[in-house]
Amino acid sequence: MKKIQYFLLTKLVGLYINLISFFHPEKAKQIAYTIFSQPRKGKIKNGKLPKTLQSAQQETLHYDGENFQVYTWSGNDEIILLLHGWESNASRWKKLLQYLKPLGKTIIAIDAPAHGQSTGKEFNAPRYAEFIHVLLQKYQPKTLIGHSIGGAAIAFYLNKYPNDHIDKIVLLGAPSSFKKISDNFISLLSLNKKVQNRLEQYYHQKFNIHINDFAGHLFAQNFTQKAIIAHDADDSVIKVEEGRQYAAAWKNAIYIETQGLGHSMHDKTLYQQIAEFVRA
Repeated sequence: MKKIQYFLLTKLVGLYINLISFFHPEKAKQIAYTIFSQPRKGKIKNGKLPKTLQSAQQETLHYDGENFQVYTWSGNDEIILLLHGWESNASRWKKLLQYLKPLGKTIIAIDAPAHGQSTGKEFNAPRYAEFIHVLLQKYQPKTLIGHSIGGAAIAFYLNKYPNDHIDKIVLLGAPSSFKKISDNFISLLSLNKKVQNRLEQYYHQKFNIHINDFAGHLFAQNFTQKAIIAHDADDSVIKVEEGRQYAAAWKNAIYIETQGLGHSMHDKTLYQQIAEFVRA
């Protein structure tokens, strides 16, 4: 029943936007972009900090009028930065932390814009990359680990801000093509061509890159860092072909294709492999 209700709701919203587009195309575009970029889950309510994060030192950083929350588990001078994905927060790393903490390195995780205890309403890979840039200037981590759009944001960051200090990258279920993400959104709401064209023009204006060139695997052709690219064959959110594209383009990458994990990618064996990769 919930699936039917969700289907009907998305189609009704799409119909509303399509109708507006004939009379107020800019308003229709803005409504569509707001829905596209605003997470509906992943916030942490006041007083309900997950136990995973209670053991971390907390710090609030400020960037571009927004606050974003940073969690640190102190270790040696080598830093690992963890970047979660869409409609999640820093507590998603609970299981991986069990394998990273014994390495003795300092681990930092953040709540992305519009997630966890961070402020804001807009979330996308370029926006995330700007926050990553602030973090890297302050902490200079050697290893970045990103799940889903957290991984895509790493690729966008490395393309915009080449960084020789970063030594290792881990991408888990990361999307590559922004075009595919946008097309999936258009299809979900059954938006018309008028709205689609205005959205794509807006992306170009806002992010200063054509939608067809906005692809992590294209960026990865120039990356020199060692990497693990892990993707699940049964991922229904981000298709496995995108992980394979990253792996084919990234010159110094190890590709791990799992099965049965879905998009979450939580797995003991995989996390052991990541820990060994980071340790080496």
